[in-house]
Formats: sequence, structure tokens, C-alpha cells
Amino acid sequence: MTTPTERAQANGVVDAMSVDLEDYFHVEAFAGNISRADWPRFESRVRRNTERVLELFARYNCRATFFVLGWVAEHEPALIREVANAGHEIACHSYWHRRVNTLSPAEFREDLKQARAAIENACGVRVQGYRAPTFSIVKESLWALEILAEEGFLYDSSVFPVRHDIYGFPDAPRWSHAIQLKNGKSILEIPMSTVRIFGQNLPVGGGGYLRLLPMTYTDLAINSIHQKEKQSVIIYFHPWEVDPTQPRIATNIKSRLRHYTRLDRMESRLVRLLESGSFCPIIELISISNVAGSTAEAAMAGVTH
Repeated sequence: MTTPTERAQANGVVDAMSVDLEDYFHVEAFAGNISRADWPRFESRVRRNTERVLELFARYNCRATFFVLGWVAEHEPALIREVANAGHEIACHSYWHRRVNTLSPAEFREDLKQARAAIENACGVRVQGYRAPTFSIVKESLWALEILAEEGFLYDSSVFPVRHDIYGFPDAPRWSHAIQLKNGKSILEIPMSTVRIFGQNLPVGGGGYLRLLPMTYTDLAINSIHQKEKQSVIIYFHPWEVDPTQPRIATNIKSRLRHYTRLDRMESRLVRLLESGSFCPIIELISISNVAGSTAEAAMAGVTH
């Protein structure tokens, strides 16, 4: 069987690689167990894990988008400069890793400004992209897109068109598109990748889905997106996912399963994708695929605020 990228190249499709740059104790799975005030007391492993990711990317000539947590940028500015100097796109992943749908518009704007300032001060690069923690721009928080546009962001990559107990917007368009907002501005949306099976959107190519689901499923899903739908795939993961020996944090069984299961397999699965693939940062995918020429005004008009 040909690899997903071989089929993509034959069909003129380019994929994007992305990394949500955060530490293991920042994640939503532990939000109920760890307060933000306690973050400094945890062993930080974000530098060693991110450097491991950079080594993998350099080995396979992969450039990616790193959605950086502002808190990390403020505490590890040299690391963010290292990522930028390696040729990767630097984007924003909020400051405090709070879900957007739990914030007021004023709180979201404040967090966004704080994060962007920390990230840009760390690396000296203008940030143009945003990804919400836990894909938390959902139907009820689409107002955040207007704030992103007002603050000068070119694109958002927070919408996940799936059903999930924490996030998800199953009725959202599945492919990259421009959204005309009610405030007169526009923004590009780069949703997370899904494959359509039996009338349902199923996730593919990212985080826990890449770790937990069989690689046969991932290969077939990516091939389907490339061949049948002629669309790009957005791969995403976190640096802590290549760290199977990270400290264990006591939490509920669902969160433990989501966070820790098959961490020992993640690096080999990334290598498999990198060996057969050719990836670019999201900002380059936008240019290559002419996303700005594909609007979803009609599709989103009934749900934007």
C-alpha cells in the first residue's frame, strides 16, 4: 500500500504539522487537580521534550507550527527562540491554558494579549495564528473569532468538527475556509482533520487519537482525505506525548487513560508519519492552498456572534 503522503503528492495535496507547546501539568486532564498557582512547583520537562521534537523534525526535514503557551514562553524564552530559529512557525496557544468557553470575552481578550506579548517578546516574531486550549472554540464561544480578528490574528485552528464530551462542533465545516464576521472583519479557520464514516465525522491524525487508534485506521483515514476529498490533513500533538517516563499525577480514571495510555508508542508513530511524509507549517499551507479564496460565510452565518 502506498503511503498517505505518496498519494497526497500524486494528488497535489500538502499537509501541515503542528505542535501544542505546553508541559504535562498544563493539560485539561489535570485542571481540576492542579491550580495555576502551583505550576512552578512541578518538574518542568517542556525543554527536554521540545528539543526531542526538534531533533525528530530536523532529522526528517519537517517544519511545523508550534502553538506556544504564553506561560511557557515567559518561563522558557530561549526555548521559543530555538524553535523559531529552526525555521518553525510560532503561534499562540493562550497564556493560562483555560478553555475559551469558560471565559468572558473580556477575560479571553486579556489572556490573548498576555500570551501574545510573552511569545513575541521571547522570539521577536509576529504571531499570526491561534489554537484554543482543548479546542474550546465551540458553537457557544464563536464570539472569540471576532476578538481574534480585532487583535490582528490571521487564522484560528481551534474548531474540531466532532462530537466529544469536552469539546467539538460537529456541524462546523470540515475544511479550511475564510469566515466573514459580524464585526465586518474576517478570519481564516483551519479546523482539525476528520474523516467521514457512516455519516459521522471521526477524528484523525492528532494527539490521543494518534496514540490510541490503530495506525491502520490512521493510514486509511489520511489516504481517504487525500484521495477522495483532495484535502490536506492537519497533524497535531504535544511535546509531553513523546515522554513516557513523565511524572504520574493522581486524577480520575478517564483523564489517566486519555493522558498516559500508549505514550511509549507516540514517537514511533510520529517517525512513521515523518519518514513517509512531507509537512509544512500552517501559515504556508494557507498560502499554498489559497484558503482565503474559500469562504464559509453561508455555512457559519447562523452560528457566529
